Amino acid sequence: MTHQDSPARPPKMADVGRLAGVSAQTVSRYFTGTGYVGAETRERIEAAIAELDYRLNQSARSLRVNATRTVGVLTTGPSLYGGWSTISGLNQAAAAAGYSLLSVQLEADPAGSDAPDWMHRALDRFLSARVDGIVVSSSHPGIEDLLERVWERVPVVILAGRSWPLADSATVDSYEAGVLATEHLVALGHERVLHLAGPEGVNEGVERERGYRDVLAAAGLPALPVPRGDWSAASGAAIGERVDAGSFTAVFAGNDQMALGFMSALRSRGLVPPGDYAIVGVDDMPDARFYSPALSSVSMDFVGLGRAGFEMILHRIRSGERVPRRVIRPVLVPRESTRASAGGTLPGRPAAPPPAVERSP
Repeated sequence: MTHQDSPARPPKMADVGRLAGVSAQTVSRYFTGTGYVGAETRERIEAAIAELDYRLNQSARSLRVNATRTVGVLTTGPSLYGGWSTISGLNQAAAAAGYSLLSVQLEADPAGSDAPDWMHRALDRFLSARVDGIVVSSSHPGIEDLLERVWERVPVVILAGRSWPLADSATVDSYEAGVLATEHLVALGHERVLHLAGPEGVNEGVERERGYRDVLAAAGLPALPVPRGDWSAASGAAIGERVDAGSFTAVFAGNDQMALGFMSALRSRGLVPPGDYAIVGVDDMPDARFYSPALSSVSMDFVGLGRAGFEMILHRIRSGERVPRRVIRPVLVPRESTRASAGGTLPGRPAAPPPAVERSP
């Protein structure tokens, strides 16, 4: 098929690279002047550009004069394991690529009255520093409205549970985390599974609760009333102090920290897993295996999410082209807190296969 016969979509930098026999990164270096490109390679790239009638994306064109090798990172919400692990992954990937990060954190809910002004000041700081791109790590819906003013000025990648039409995005699948945790408990024979949910309206909390409810519905089991915490161990303990201990046989905690607080409160009431109830958390924090008993958890690769987010923003900076959404799959890590009783099942119940639940795409 000739170029004239090909579908009428604008050629991309990757198309130039394929025709010239080089990588898209080499083509990017040709345009931006940020690395060596030999004379013979330059000739092949120029010939491919002419044959394809390629026009450089304007955001990539501006790199010739504006590149600072700095990326702005905006995070929202309290400092928790997932958040700082994501920042760790971003830092690792940035250092490997020779970039620096300019980080700003808003601990309050972005929906608060003072948050929009605070975020506009943070974005102005990024723009004044002439960052090459911005990564936003936020679990709060609606934050895209506050970012509208920067979409067209710099590349943006959002690390959140929702996809965004105007920016590239990546996430660790919280819905599947809820599915895996609840399936694990139902497969052990539990019919009364309590869910300790995260804050109302937060993407990750909403998706984990949705996974919990879908698994129970598929198994024909009722969902119990859902108490909410704020991701902290203290909020888990507060739930554990007031919960009716006879209303459940298993617990799916929205994260490991709430599980820790809940276990501590139940222990003071004389109830200890796995003999009195089973419990599974989410995050698989490094400390989870040292809980007493060791906590079953769903591992969320937040460091990998940070690395992926930086790889995405770097691609966008260098090529000006969108990249597909990245979804990192969680992994169940069973430990002592959900160990079945002697014989491998709950007393008087056979082990049940996990119910069939359709995963989100």
